[in-house]
Amino acid sequence: MNGKQGKIRLPSLTRLRGLMRKEIWQIVRDPSSIAIAFVMPLVLLLLFGYGVSLDAKDVPVALVVDRPSALTASFTGGFAQSEYFAPRHFDNISQAEDAMLRGEVDALVWLRGNFEELVRSGETAAVGVFVNGVDANNARLISGYIEGVWSRWLERYAAERGMDLSRPVELEQRIWFNPGMRSRDYLVPGIIAVIMTLIGALLTSLVVAREWERGTMEALLVTPVRIGEILLGKLIPYFILGMGGLIFSVAMGVWLFQVPLRGSLLVLLGTSSLFLLAALGMGLLISTVARNQFVAGQTAIIATFLPAFILSGFIFDIASMPTPIRGLTHALAARYYVSILQTVFLAGDVTSVILWNTAALVAMAAFFLLMVRRRTRKRLD
Repeated sequence: MNGKQGKIRLPSLTRLRGLMRKEIWQIVRDPSSIAIAFVMPLVLLLLFGYGVSLDAKDVPVALVVDRPSALTASFTGGFAQSEYFAPRHFDNISQAEDAMLRGEVDALVWLRGNFEELVRSGETAAVGVFVNGVDANNARLISGYIEGVWSRWLERYAAERGMDLSRPVELEQRIWFNPGMRSRDYLVPGIIAVIMTLIGALLTSLVVAREWERGTMEALLVTPVRIGEILLGKLIPYFILGMGGLIFSVAMGVWLFQVPLRGSLLVLLGTSSLFLLAALGMGLLISTVARNQFVAGQTAIIATFLPAFILSGFIFDIASMPTPIRGLTHALAARYYVSILQTVFLAGDVTSVILWNTAALVAMAAFFLLMVRRRTRKRLD
């Protein structure tokens, strides 16, 4: 056996620099790459930061009081003082029901004619509450807010009359990590994971497929350049571009949307680099199968973007998903990255969470890059 065989051959720095220079010039000449790395994060962050909200605020609610009085006015005044409601008064229940049918209000609160009489006599006074349940999550939030208004009014009513409001259990509520309960603080870290998925997978899959379509890949394969050098020459420039997109997205999240970054920036950058390597590996793997830009783009969106959007825990709680779907989420790199992002941004450097998810990202990045190396050959077939 030749003594040279079996030795690990390091990439030629001269050839690697040439390949990277070629790739950088291609990025500069191709505005779509810059758009995916910087314009797309800008658009997505603006859309989700300003246009998407999971908070139920200024909810239109219909108020119907059959027999107005000072007592009923004190109760309905709680809705006007709450930031969660935009109350509308109706003369009778039929008008309010029609407004709900037309979608003009999302809830209806009805104080019947005997409300004051029952309250002053110490008997139970029923308050009619109707909630639009088309959006189940929103309906649960609205019901909770209405109960909060009712509870605060009871406390004030008892205090004004020197009465003791009997409560065998007192709830002391404290909200961790997101005390303001702003959905923006939850959504922005998640959309960064989606952005990094698109930058990594979509860029590499489209660029390599475009080279196959133009014939430049065939010209590259007949040169003395080794496969490892070709892969590194494509990974490094797009890795740098992806990290630039990450820094831009984090800066927007912290300074524009005021999302707190309680953890270490180094931890964020380190774990993001691992996820970006996994995403780049997925994109290169797609490009080895689909050598057409349209097919590669569609495959990248279906195989990376949609799972990252739906199954990563970015919006939908993984614990609430059916067991088979929960099992499927373990095969998604975005699941682990979203967990890291939300922890680093909102809770800080929680070692037990970060280490486990980082180990999963290392395994997935290694898997995809090894698969790319195994499937990529200097052949035209």
